[in-house]
Amino acid sequence: MVAEDFLQDPQVRQWLNGIEPAWTLLTFESLRALRQEPSALQTAIRIANDLSADEIAGSPIARNTLILLRQAIERGGLPLTATGNLTRAVVAEMCKLIDWPDFDQTHAFRLHKVINEPDFLPLHIVRLLAEAVKLVRTQRGKLVATPLGRSMLSDTRQGSLQAILFHLAFWHVDLGYFGRGPLGSSWPQADIGIVLWSLSVSSGDWQTSEKLTRLCTIPETATLTGTWDRSTFAMEAKILRPLLWFGLLEHRSEKIPESRFAKRHHYRKTALFDRLLTFDVKMEFAGSPRH
Repeated sequence: MVAEDFLQDPQVRQWLNGIEPAWTLLTFESLRALRQEPSALQTAIRIANDLSADEIAGSPIARNTLILLRQAIERGGLPLTATGNLTRAVVAEMCKLIDWPDFDQTHAFRLHKVINEPDFLPLHIVRLLAEAVKLVRTQRGKLVATPLGRSMLSDTRQGSLQAILFHLAFWHVDLGYFGRGPLGSSWPQADIGIVLWSLSVSSGDWQTSEKLTRLCTIPETATLTGTWDRSTFAMEAKILRPLLWFGLLEHRSEKIPESRFAKRHHYRKTALFDRLLTFDVKMEFAGSPRH
């Protein structure tokens, strides 16, 4: 077990509230390996690039990226505003095409007289990730598909789309931007490999976001102070909800009896989680790699 001294810190113990984090089972070498970005040489985390069409359809981000690419190709490019966002007319059309988990358009747009691209968060997420991966680019005032983007519509390349988007999102994009809240530091996304492995062994059954935060993250001082639990908010914004968007988690919520508006959120992994991600690590009590 790693970090025994760290876990004896009174502040950490109070935050954990009796929960033993999953990552404490890892050897120190495996913990270090999970902190490395996946690559041909760093294989503690492997991301599958051969998903089936049905598996791609199970990922809201991958599924809607394909919709965006098809629209950009069929319409000869999607018009952009002077600020670089998709025009309101395009956004209105995409609202009819994009389906997103836990996103109620009527509720989300109730205070908007007009809907701009950033107001429709699912489209904004998909567009920014597709642009970052270079599946689309700006050309003469329009968002157009690149040769790479066009190739992703072929049966032979579609299987790798989820892996490409997933790798970029969690290792190269600040997912806190999509949380639209005062999240501050890069925690816990900076330890995404450790968090993903911990989720792989901890989220087979429904767990609250508060419990998953303690099971799967290595706390830092900033998360342990303050008048409210910022750690759970950051975990949901940067890890749990993005994994929901990729189809790796499912979500349900329930009202908290003593609160008028607050809800308790529960998550568990889907079959796609273990299909997309495999791990080559060792635990203290095991003499062989765990997959």
